Amino acid sequence: MKIDRMIGILSILLQQEKVTAPYLAEKFEVSRRTINRDIDALSMAGIPLVTEQGRSGGISIMEGYKINRTLLSTSDMQAILSGLRSLDSVSGTNRYAQLMEKLSAGASSLLAGDNHILIDLSSWYKSSLSPKFELLHSAILSAHKVSFTYSAPKGESKRIAEPYNLIFQWAGWYLWGWCESRQDFRLFKLMRMTDLQITESFEKRPAALPDLTPERVFPSIYHVKARIQPEYKWRLVEEYGPESFKCEPDGSLLFSAAFVDKTSIVGWIVSFGGGAELLEPAEFRQDVLCFAENIREKYLKKNVSCAEEK
Repeated sequence: MKIDRMIGILSILLQQEKVTAPYLAEKFEVSRRTINRDIDALSMAGIPLVTEQGRSGGISIMEGYKINRTLLSTSDMQAILSGLRSLDSVSGTNRYAQLMEKLSAGASSLLAGDNHILIDLSSWYKSSLSPKFELLHSAILSAHKVSFTYSAPKGESKRIAEPYNLIFQWAGWYLWGWCESRQDFRLFKLMRMTDLQITESFEKRPAALPDLTPERVFPSIYHVKARIQPEYKWRLVEEYGPESFKCEPDGSLLFSAAFVDKTSIVGWIVSFGGGAELLEPAEFRQDVLCFAENIREKYLKKNVSCAEEK
């Protein structure tokens, strides 16, 4: 990846007085022309680089800016390397571990990263996630469209999209891309994508990153109040934080939070079994009752059928 290589080049320049383009090309296993383009990009980004020709020439950071070499301390580099190492957990390769070796540039104290921070960005379904991640990453870099079947609450649909970004959010991986059928940018969850294939190339359009703020993605439409039994305190702390409830004199927990839709409210309440009672919105109490009655009837019918067979 270009950004990985540029970080590596900057890391080496921060640690060494001067290096040559052939040295960097060999280090990162790319052509000298690619290194020259990276140097130009770093200069355009505001890094004061100097290129000198001749036998004693090379690439260095401008003399007057040497104080900036302390910008990345050992702990800073360890944090960066820990983050890069975590990407191998989802890519299914050791590409980023190899990048760490290149970033270290002989500084063995940096190689391991912060061993006290272990990050796994994969999922329970890593075997199916990694190929999708790599295919989409390749399509983004080469500017090729992707086709896939997408499973959503409203059903399955065939999609063709221009991929722009891979995003890790809400404990899952998403693709941000232009959807041809919707004629707009959409966020697709990787685990809901099947039959994924790379298709034709496309000209990239201006693509701003999505607004993923809670207010935008999960607008507060319904205010929920519920009485939760104390044995489920751990769930409230984990899912909504200790500020989401108050302890009542009888030991029960008075929960209060905002929800996006009725389906989420009903599903969340019944997930506690008999350990939760919905107080507000009062009009949804009947929906919870109907949900429970439907389940009861289904299991009663199965029990009757089993008894008749015996």
